[in-house]
Amino acid sequence: MYSNCIEEVVIKLVGKLSLEFKEYKEQLKIRGIIEKVLYEYDITPKEKALVVSDIEEKIAIYIASKKLDGLSYKTLKGYKYNLSIFASYMHKTVATISTIDLRMYLAQRCKDMKPSSVNTTISHLKSFFGWLNDEEYIPKNPAKKLKQTKQPKRLRNALSEEELIILKAACKSEREKALIEFFSSTGCRLSEVVNINIADINWSEKSLKVIGKGDKQRIVYFDVKTKIALEKYLETRTDNNEALFVVGKGNHKRLGQRSIQREIKNIAQRAGIEKSIYPHLLRHTFATKKLNNGMALPTLQHIMGHESPATTQIYAELMEENIKYEYRRVS
Repeated sequence: MYSNCIEEVVIKLVGKLSLEFKEYKEQLKIRGIIEKVLYEYDITPKEKALVVSDIEEKIAIYIASKKLDGLSYKTLKGYKYNLSIFASYMHKTVATISTIDLRMYLAQRCKDMKPSSVNTTISHLKSFFGWLNDEEYIPKNPAKKLKQTKQPKRLRNALSEEELIILKAACKSEREKALIEFFSSTGCRLSEVVNINIADINWSEKSLKVIGKGDKQRIVYFDVKTKIALEKYLETRTDNNEALFVVGKGNHKRLGQRSIQREIKNIAQRAGIEKSIYPHLLRHTFATKKLNNGMALPTLQHIMGHESPATTQIYAELMEENIKYEYRRVS
């Protein structure tokens, strides 16, 4: 005597296969084979309607916990976005999610993604389920066995000394000169430069405090050329805004990220430099230059505000790649 579940499975399978096997005799034969195979198994349907997922609730607690750990708004936004997509896909409780469930989700979600985006998605899942396991919401971490995909190393060529001189020579306004000097002298991130106030600068020490990723504070330094460029720029200012860099017209509000990116792009076009130039390339140029001049990796790690030494190590590896590339190019 077959259960109703087995009968339902048999009917569905025969129905699917009837597109390939249209003869009634063939269908009867297939039905007999399926029934024979399934005779030894107990089959129960997934009761999806009865399952109340607690994923969204756990995501909310996780995000709140990470916020207390000091993660930046941008990082938290990324986690929330990726995990919300996962929650809409996975209709199970967190304690019943398996590694297979995660792999099936990734196979569907990451079909047309770049390797870097796939790795971000995997990283977010590993972090979330690792936290669930640490907090004892789940007995076992299903994301532990997930492995990130191999990414091709991007050979981001730093600006040469000549290109940097040409870029600086193409600056017209005092603000443009101050921006380029500041980026190439401090190695600051774009978001850090946006948030700097004039009062943050110690002019005698040629240093300032910046707030980096995770709201972590560090001290960065700048050279005499940058000090002179900043002073000349500030002399042209007639506003009372506390920000170091402000919009030139109107209400002189703080210069935003897109405005700075656009300004640097315009300078590069004026300079006639063919490669794409943007704030992070100036940061990369700073790091490469310091390594070439013999700065130790731990020191550079501190100046750049890297939490992990592995991030700073990438600059050293890319430097080696550049040396190899240049050697082969002229061979």
